[in-house]
Amino acid sequence: MTSFVRRSIDIATARTAAEAAAAKAAELGLRMTVVVSDEAGVLKHVHRMDGASQLSAQIAQDKAYTSAVTGMPTHAWYDFIKDDPPLLHGIVHTPRLTIFGGGFPIREDGMVVGSIGLSGGHYRQDMECAKAGLAAIGAPIP
Repeated sequence: MTSFVRRSIDIATARTAAEAAAAKAAELGLRMTVVVSDEAGVLKHVHRMDGASQLSAQIAQDKAYTSAVTGMPTHAWYDFIKDDPPLLHGIVHTPRLTIFGGGFPIREDGMVVGSIGLSGGHYRQDMECAKAGLAAIGAPIP
């Protein structure tokens, strides 16, 4: 029998990442939802800032889910599929797959241990705030 090791982000680290991302959003004058999920894309921590759009909650969850289960930042998906018509027109119909910025895997020793997803600004702002969350926990920023 073959076995494997699976690691997961702990709640304290998830909160630290979310709080740092939300602080960056506040600094930019944005109201966002920040989601941190575990390595399987299951919710670990949600931080919905006062005044954040209800729609941002689901989008942030989907960004975190996409990054966790694929191990790719959400912004990398568009470049990955844009020149491949079957993928471009097919995979975008996959439930929860998000192909614009704001979701990043959280890695430890090269393994995905969780992810962070943000929504509430332009996707570039979502990315900037997510990177602040990654930096706060010492995670690599792709």
